[in-house]
Amino acid sequence: MGKGRGGYSGGMPGNMGNLMKQAQKMQRQMEEATKELEEKEVTATAGGGAVEVTVSGKKEVVKVKLSEEVVDPDDIEMLEDLIVAATNEALRKIEEISQQSMSKITGGLGGGFPF
Repeated sequence: MGKGRGGYSGGMPGNMGNLMKQAQKMQRQMEEATKELEEKEVTATAGGGAVEVTVSGKKEVVKVKLSEEVVDPDDIEMLEDLIVAATNEALRKIEEISQQSMSKITGGLGGGFPF
């Protein structure tokens, strides 16, 4: 019985070291994925393409494009709504891409560490 316990405690430090290596590797992959993501740009449209908003991976609006026919001085509210809608959609898309690239790295770990 004492032998079994000795074997268990002997195996523990190796597992911890391995876990640390995995964690460091995962951190490097996440940093690379974050850099990649920051260079990405996502475009979303609203109003059937009348409003186009491009957002960077840093979640910053980099471009807004408006069709002439949507620029109606008598209906500025609609234009504002379309810009908000397109911006939110672009941000949602970039968030989705971010989640996907992170879950690829963590493998959907959540908190399920093997110990």
